[in-house]
Amino acid sequence: MKLILFDVDGTLVDSQNIIVASIRGAYRAYGMEPPGREKSLSIVGLSLVEAFKVLAGPDAPVEGMAQAYKDAYNVLRLDPANDAPLFPGASECIERLKSRDDVLLGLATGKSRKGVVQLIERHGWEGVFSTIQTADDAPSKPHPAMILQAMEELGVVQEETVMIGDSSYDMAMAKSASVLPIGVSWGFQPVDLLWETGARHIVDSYAELEPALRAFLSEPSYLPA
Repeated sequence: MKLILFDVDGTLVDSQNIIVASIRGAYRAYGMEPPGREKSLSIVGLSLVEAFKVLAGPDAPVEGMAQAYKDAYNVLRLDPANDAPLFPGASECIERLKSRDDVLLGLATGKSRKGVVQLIERHGWEGVFSTIQTADDAPSKPHPAMILQAMEELGVVQEETVMIGDSSYDMAMAKSASVLPIGVSWGFQPVDLLWETGARHIVDSYAELEPALRAFLSEPSYLPA
């Protein structure tokens, strides 16, 4: 069995608008000027406390800002205008992969477990993912714990595991865990940064991702450059 781990925000889900709005809400709750859109999206993938340490500095009230982010997010998500859709092709890719008898699917995300449960319920993905690693279960990316825990949970080794993500944190986490890092170009960080942090391959669409995964599944040591 091969393990295919997906990041969520920026990889499966186009959540940029609600993330930026929630960060603004967190800053305004503390009377602080929020960062611009590009800087706000640069921390997607980190757990909330670590994200606010990067954005606002370690001396900022990061625990409170993380809670204020959650509060803002929970209000914003009730408005259909803040819908966070799946990226084109994501649903079909997951559907095809889950039907294979040589694949285990998993999530490794900086989202909370509550947020992941909401995502799974929304898209009818109950029972699809054999392992779900969240910010509640492990140190923040790029620490390798999420991947290591997923492999241990399922009895899969490094050579049989791939991590798919849109951020430098995903690539560095995969590299640190000695698994195959595949980057996606449609997320929230520049492609050059993905290469710099360890991506072995970068795809521009889910249509490109599936052939790369088929190559990995047939011969894990091989992946086209």
